[in-house]
Amino acid sequence: MEKPSLPKGTRDFGPAQMAKRQFILDRIKKVFQKYGFQPLETPAMENLSTLTGKYGDEGDQLLFKILNSGDFIEELTGRIEDFNSGELKEKGKRIFFDFVASLRPKAPETVNELDMFINKELAALLKSIPQEYEFIGNSKLELLNVFIEREFDQDKLKIIFDDVYKYSENEILSSLFASKRVVREISEKGLRYDLTVPFARYVVMNRHEITFPFKRYQIQPVWRADRPQKGRYREFYQCDADVVGTDSLLCEAEIVLMIKEVFKALGILDYTIKINHRGILSGLAEICQAKENETSLFMAIDKLDKIGEEKVKEELIGRGFQPESLTTLFQILNFKGNTQQKIEFLSNQFSNSEKGKKGLADFQEVLTLLNGYGDDASPVEFDISLARGLSYYTGCIFEVKINNVAIGSVSGGGRYDNLTGSFGLEGVSGIGISFGVDRLYDSMEELKLFPDATMISSTVMICYFDSETQHYALKVASTLREKNIATEVYPAVAKLKKQLDYANKKAIPYVIVIGSDEVKSGQLTFKNMQTGDQGKKTLQEIIADLSI
Repeated sequence: MEKPSLPKGTRDFGPAQMAKRQFILDRIKKVFQKYGFQPLETPAMENLSTLTGKYGDEGDQLLFKILNSGDFIEELTGRIEDFNSGELKEKGKRIFFDFVASLRPKAPETVNELDMFINKELAALLKSIPQEYEFIGNSKLELLNVFIEREFDQDKLKIIFDDVYKYSENEILSSLFASKRVVREISEKGLRYDLTVPFARYVVMNRHEITFPFKRYQIQPVWRADRPQKGRYREFYQCDADVVGTDSLLCEAEIVLMIKEVFKALGILDYTIKINHRGILSGLAEICQAKENETSLFMAIDKLDKIGEEKVKEELIGRGFQPESLTTLFQILNFKGNTQQKIEFLSNQFSNSEKGKKGLADFQEVLTLLNGYGDDASPVEFDISLARGLSYYTGCIFEVKINNVAIGSVSGGGRYDNLTGSFGLEGVSGIGISFGVDRLYDSMEELKLFPDATMISSTVMICYFDSETQHYALKVASTLREKNIATEVYPAVAKLKKQLDYANKKAIPYVIVIGSDEVKSGQLTFKNMQTGDQGKKTLQEIIADLSI
């Protein structure tokens, strides 16, 4: 018999853990509702076309893909057997030759002629392939196949069997499973990577029914094929709040206020809200003469905390950045000072950068709006090196860390102006924040911040001794529940000690004991399980005590 196990990066949550997680979720939800956000849910799976291209190359690699239903593998095995028998091999060569004939006047008739054709006749075409295809590999035909697949008629390409001229079964299998085209054929859907992209998709699909600006909150699990480690899981919950349909910086200010309220409700006092602006990072790119390579710069800067300055420099040099420009970059990133000093320093640096100036102006406006709310922005830190790796951010970006625990950020977000545009709805700006429930849970466990009352599942348990007192106990339970007092009745006749032990293990704070004397007198034994105090009270007196 196989021993049961869980997939790496996932966890079970028993009643004790769920009570604490629900404590977190309830308080976050109340803050979201307090600021006018409405609930929304989207499916666990999305079309891969919805998800890919929104998170950058590294994010796309972490998508969990779902295999289409059907017997693709069996069909593939059959195709390989047919190929080895020779029939499909000849058919495949014919298809490929016919396709080449559609590109050039004369098509090769044999495998040898095909080799000569590739090496000579297509040399000019290979030379004309843009540099972006060079990463594919050294194989000229592999390079050519990718180029043709992307640049020529896709309907005709569907009938081409990958690398039909190769004779090795292993080569065919390798080619098939490495082919993005085949991946699209066997996997059209994926588990959602975050809640923001599905939200943008929802907005576009329902744009005629929703009212803009549209404020929604969403609390659901997401999945990432990441390497599991402390504070990093493959399945985890996010609590998102987003506003779309306005570019008002008032939204940024209220994001900060919501973060502060959530942390106050959770009892977390020592934390930092880091803020930066993508415009400021674009200004840095201009200073480094890397306007055409902003994405690489942002992704590298985002790794500073993880791999350190020297490794980031190595990565950037490997991507074509000049060492002298990196010296200037890190002089700026490493500048120390308070918020106002950083603003003044960057103002001088961005004298010729419009994007940099815009980023600074937006950040200063957010601080002004917070002041208008009467907020001192005390935990806010202007972090010039904050980048956040997701490629869809365009404005202010946020990241929140708890200062006295060794765990990553517990919240993050930012402004995105182009996300709905990727689904066909241009000009709709949005901003959002996401709280990571799992990291908040781990942090609060480490700091021992969960109140004792979190574990209480029922307020009262009723004990009894026989069928007569059980019948009376059921009426008492019904009355208590009608008054919205969470009540349990022990399910079977048992010794009183066993019933009281059960109440203790479940941390039920009060117990009512009903024996024959209680039935006759109406005076019920009422015990405080925390202090051990007990006395006789009427049911109405007990209800009054529990309703305080």
